[in-house]
Amino acid sequence: MKKTMPVEGKFELMALPYASDALEPVISANTLSFHHGKHLAAYVNNLNAALPGSGLEGKPLEEIVLDAQGGMLNNAGQILNHNLYFSQFRAPRAGNAPTGRLAQAIGEEFGSFEAFKEIFTKAGATLFGSGWAWLCADSDGNLKITQEPNAANPIQHGLRPLLTMDVWEHAYYLDYQNRRPDHLAALWQIIDWDVINDRYEK
Repeated sequence: MKKTMPVEGKFELMALPYASDALEPVISANTLSFHHGKHLAAYVNNLNAALPGSGLEGKPLEEIVLDAQGGMLNNAGQILNHNLYFSQFRAPRAGNAPTGRLAQAIGEEFGSFEAFKEIFTKAGATLFGSGWAWLCADSDGNLKITQEPNAANPIQHGLRPLLTMDVWEHAYYLDYQNRRPDHLAALWQIIDWDVINDRYEK
């Protein structure tokens, strides 16, 4: 995973790699404007404000997630999580599915892509409170699904994050209200499997 470095001592809000309405109707432009433009922006601002004098100035975001505690960890973790989340999407398409080695690994670990989707969606739907469901790989390339509360990230367990679903309410409430499972089921239409495959191959 490419490390996220601060620019001139500060982290910047990532630019979305698609138009604000590109993910509709799965994720609306309205949700993106709040989720990216307000929630993620607040985490970036909070981390930048906390860095001076912390001893973590100039370090990559991933190292801060591994070394920090308390509020700094929460904000750094949320930036890392959201950067991975927002960069994994593209416009909706029918029959969206992985290919190549990743598809083979998913079949070997979970039996089929459909079985994997069911297990992964359930991991997101059943996570109590706020947090993230992740597909990740260990050092041998074996796939695992984890549930991470709040701002936690699989790198804290020595795993490489590949795919994630954000189950904080701000990710879906404007579009789906309390129907978290419906939101998670719809996300499969917009996953950019080229991005996920690149993360797996590295």
